[in-house]
Amino acid sequence: MKRIDARAPVRLDLAGGWTDVPPYTHEMGGEVVNVAINIHAHASLEIDDDGKLSVNYRCDAPIGSGLGTTGAINVALMAAIHGSDDAEEVAYQFEALLGNTGGRQDQWAAKYGGFNHLMFIGDAVEEMPFDPPRSVRFWLQKHLIVANSKIPHVSGELHDTIWQKYADKDEAVINGLMSIRLAARKMAQGLDQDRRDLIVEAFHEVCEGVDSLDTSLHEPFREVVNPMVANRDVAAWKALGAGGGGCVALLAGSGRQDAVIAACKSAGWDVLEWDYDEEGLVVTAS
Repeated sequence: MKRIDARAPVRLDLAGGWTDVPPYTHEMGGEVVNVAINIHAHASLEIDDDGKLSVNYRCDAPIGSGLGTTGAINVALMAAIHGSDDAEEVAYQFEALLGNTGGRQDQWAAKYGGFNHLMFIGDAVEEMPFDPPRSVRFWLQKHLIVANSKIPHVSGELHDTIWQKYADKDEAVINGLMSIRLAARKMAQGLDQDRRDLIVEAFHEVCEGVDSLDTSLHEPFREVVNPMVANRDVAAWKALGAGGGGCVALLAGSGRQDAVIAACKSAGWDVLEWDYDEEGLVVTAS
């Protein structure tokens, strides 16, 4: 029997999400900053002595968590079946074939791992030079609390609603998307230069931009998050992925991590333990 195993990380989208999605990439060009983390999708392909194929896949994070799980699963799955060379684009095309409305940032994070500053021009993805220093990596991992609200959502349905508004030339949506795109540039600068003030500003600008798209995208989190912001336990925050449920990223104030974690747990949210994944897609054969 021959067996191929593939593993790909999910990601935290720090800024720019939504702008990696067509038609925005064709009309304006998108920009995203994200980072892959050590929560993984797994896929395997087995071929027995008779040539019979068996495929299995799973993810360590729940589907609909806002961590790009579908993209990570499909990168691992396509790598196991097709090979790793262009697994990110094959995974994206596979999702498009199934009618999924989404962008390319999840698949690129799953393939390459680490920090990513990505530009989206039409159907092309340009990887910008990006290597945040150890100081800001340590600070971010220490202060960024990721909590799963356990409120389910379907990102494709959320995307369909927003992109219909965009097609209708809704001014709030158009302005919100531009704010989100510009926030990605500020986030990249803040991380590159260890400018923590810029990182906080970028989170705020993303949050404001998403609210311009649809206030319901952040609504599931406000009852828990707003008191933490008022108490200055949280300096900035954003929904992960499309929003409307799933996970939220909370940038804790200095020395306020325990208070944020306690508030999340009191609300019934699961707090994820996370670290960086620098490897990206890993494929092994036996």
